[in-house]
Amino acid sequence: MKRYHLTTFGCQMNEHDSERMKGMLESLGYAEVPTREDADLILFNTCSIRERADNRLLGHLGEAKRLKAESPQRVVGVGGCWSQSMKERVFEQFPFVDVAFGPGQIPKLAEFLTSDSLTAQGYFEFESFPGHLPMKRAREFQAWLQVSVGCNSVCSYCIVPSTRGREVSRHPAELIAEVERLAAEGVREVTLLGQNVNSYGRDLPRGAKATFAELLARVDAVEGIERVRYTSPHPKDMREDVVRAHVELPSLCEHIHLPLQSGSSRVLKAMKRTYDRERYLDRVAMIREHVPDCALSTDIIVGFPGETEAEFSETLEVAEQVRYDSAFTFVFSPRRGTAAADYGDQLPHTIKRERMERLLEVVQRRAHERAQRFVGRTMEVLVEGPSRTDESRLRGRTRHNKAVNFDGSAAAGELVKVQVAAATSQSLTGAEARLASVA
Repeated sequence: MKRYHLTTFGCQMNEHDSERMKGMLESLGYAEVPTREDADLILFNTCSIRERADNRLLGHLGEAKRLKAESPQRVVGVGGCWSQSMKERVFEQFPFVDVAFGPGQIPKLAEFLTSDSLTAQGYFEFESFPGHLPMKRAREFQAWLQVSVGCNSVCSYCIVPSTRGREVSRHPAELIAEVERLAAEGVREVTLLGQNVNSYGRDLPRGAKATFAELLARVDAVEGIERVRYTSPHPKDMREDVVRAHVELPSLCEHIHLPLQSGSSRVLKAMKRTYDRERYLDRVAMIREHVPDCALSTDIIVGFPGETEAEFSETLEVAEQVRYDSAFTFVFSPRRGTAAADYGDQLPHTIKRERMERLLEVVQRRAHERAQRFVGRTMEVLVEGPSRTDESRLRGRTRHNKAVNFDGSAAAGELVKVQVAAATSQSLTGAEARLASVA
């Protein structure tokens, strides 16, 4: 039996793609091993959104080069967005790589591995959904569901449209059939994935069209699915029917990820985000009106080219006003092939780092304040396994997407009630309700 090792960088879409790669490889007779040294096939599923991901990948490729030199029969493969952005240059810069492929060409990996090819091969056309491949899930009770691939937006800082192509939605009947299979396999929580889930269905042919809210309702109706999440929506397309779905659909969790990127309308225009500060805050107000207890998370970019101190202060003001439950914050890094990479008013790294520190103070303080509303409440928690910090305790997640470390005896995959005793900006602590009542 041949053995493989796969390293994944980047977003949830990449994590899902890697599950499909693993399922495909194991259907070919490969077995996963924990170290590269033991692998006949060394794979990387890459990201190119942030410079940090690029730098981490280069270090890992150095190890793959050494292992390939020690055992030339080893196969080294590089897939994902970074590979797509580099295309044939992968082989020029890293001649030890045997196969390279983009996100839309994952099935070509199987074709390469089962061929008699003696030369390096690259596959970079946008041809197929990895959602049609078998899947090896990280947890039996949780699953990703890829509802669309690609993006039609042209954000000036983002490389995704050139690495994943134009937006294509999967047929709703195909998606529901997949959800039904997942439920039959014991999945209790499903997360719908797309670069912009709100625009799902617009490209479907007449007779197959469905809005994202309608798709959510059909997923909610599948027996056995007890939690539904989705990521990521785009503020320009966040409609009231989707927000109302959080009230009307029992399985749809009380958490919405709504990327801000900047609190300055001028910077948002330079980013080509197609909404301004006022429209964004209007979307937040609509969410708060319909789902008052909803957890809101976001993405924020610090130090976009030309961002002034006053414009950065506008971002701080929005963070203070919205009071996010959590935020992913990034220092701007130019990505090759994007418009923003060529902007002439790039900011010094020292300014970007100083602004990041100020933003983190606001985000963490507000997140800590928001988390206090859970103290004393009994929350439904989906158990994920042992706590990462204390193996004698359990770890799970609430419907609000808050991590919880708690005392209990439940098994992974169970839904339990946890009485929350304390909260930080990052997580909650408590005890399973029946243990707390005894105490």
